[in-house]
Amino acid sequence: MNLALRDRVALVTGASRGIGLAIAHSLLQEGVKLGICARGEEGLTEAARELRAAGGEIFAQACDVREREAVDAFVQGAAEALGGIDIVVNNVGGSAGGRLLDSSDDEWEETFQLNLFHAVRTTRAALPYLRAGGGGSVVIITSISGAKPAPRAQYGCAKAAENFLAGALAIELAESNVRVNAVAPGSVFFPGGGWQRFRDERPQEFEDFVRGEFPAERLGSPQEVADVVTFLVSNRARWINGAVVPVDGAQGRPSVF
Repeated sequence: MNLALRDRVALVTGASRGIGLAIAHSLLQEGVKLGICARGEEGLTEAARELRAAGGEIFAQACDVREREAVDAFVQGAAEALGGIDIVVNNVGGSAGGRLLDSSDDEWEETFQLNLFHAVRTTRAALPYLRAGGGGSVVIITSISGAKPAPRAQYGCAKAAENFLAGALAIELAESNVRVNAVAPGSVFFPGGGWQRFRDERPQEFEDFVRGEFPAERLGSPQEVADVVTFLVSNRARWINGAVVPVDGAQGRPSVF
């Protein structure tokens, strides 16, 4: 299927590894020019080198998405270097603190900064460029934790807020021809990720979790999420707006810790 994405410009936050890097590669294969960011300079430099080696036109800038000025600078720099913005993929996420009695107000706020407010800031900063280009597409990477309760409630609450944000912005930005959707992955395994650490440190618990919660008895892969995102940002998905698309293999509980 020709997705007609060649020479479009996409921003991908948190693109130095895992799901974000897989999304960047998938968009690159469709001929998209990429603005990528991550907090860690070393990982971002390696990701940019890898993407350029694959033939991509890449703008890369270290950015702490918890800081509005840093987000604004990244978005402006990418738009100027690449000639506008057509696509935004808000991929940064994470969680601070433990369960209710083991987490502070500051850790709850940090979790919302990493998830919800990062998506708000990046989309707001990119909107003038999306409008100038006649519209575009925004995807927020959320989680099945936004709909399926699990321990460490702050993460699920932040992801539920992102799901709501996608629906609300889909209505608000329709007049600007900007579609907004959420993609909600289940547990995704990639080298160096949290699920690899969990498997390595608690192999029996990991095996029990996989067998008990996944009909296919395996976790998802970054590429399986990236494939859905790449379709959603294309005009082939032009009538999908305000949706939350699960990519979870019919997973049951989203977490056990």
